[in-house]
Amino acid sequence: MKKIDLNSDLGEWSNEKEAARDVAIMPFISSCNIACGGHSGDKNTLKATFALCKEFGVAAGAHPSFPDRENFGRKVMNLSPHELEASIRTQLDLFLELASATGVEMHHIKPHGALYNEAARNEEIASIMADLIKAEYPGIPVYLPPESVSIHVFKNRDIPVVNEVFSDRRYEDNYELRSRSFDDALIKDEEEVLEQIAGFVFHQKVKTVTEKHLPISAETICLHSDTPGSMLLAKSINEFLTNHDITITAP
Repeated sequence: MKKIDLNSDLGEWSNEKEAARDVAIMPFISSCNIACGGHSGDKNTLKATFALCKEFGVAAGAHPSFPDRENFGRKVMNLSPHELEASIRTQLDLFLELASATGVEMHHIKPHGALYNEAARNEEIASIMADLIKAEYPGIPVYLPPESVSIHVFKNRDIPVVNEVFSDRRYEDNYELRSRSFDDALIKDEEEVLEQIAGFVFHQKVKTVTEKHLPISAETICLHSDTPGSMLLAKSINEFLTNHDITITAP
């Protein structure tokens, strides 16, 4: 592997300390997924994150979710197709409105949290998103998990997709991310994070919770900004990749 994208979920802050976390991460990534009002984020956080993207040359992506700020978008909501479509459209349009005002382009779209995971296994949810994006945001790539229902749904509609893997999350044997209800769902140790990344980029494989090694395609690697130690992890991951002559660049 000669190059790969390193992304992070940003614009999810509500105070200066959390905002500083984004500032610290931004120099080490090549793309980011910006909360646009569903699980988190508002006009102020979007504008501030766009400014950072311009400063550091980071590609800006929209990060729509279930409209559930109370649970940070990490619980599945029972919405009608119309309600879900309307919520996603509202979030993407807010992103585009403010991006245009600040001279930033929408580079990609990445669903957040429960919406991302539910679409990965639920064809109806994936189809609602895919039909909306194809009709109203044509040509915009979508970050999705490899070997998922969602990535096949989007590919079948000729929507450009980017295979996304996670540096700081453990995987089940069916390629799904381990539920955050388990204590071991999150990888916090730097050595383990780098070991998982090495598997992605050198062997195109991921080790599951049962220690199986499954083949996986990786085009972008995500680091969650709310993972403990994310600021230091971003720097370590960047250095690990560049020291192995892998160029970090947006797809």
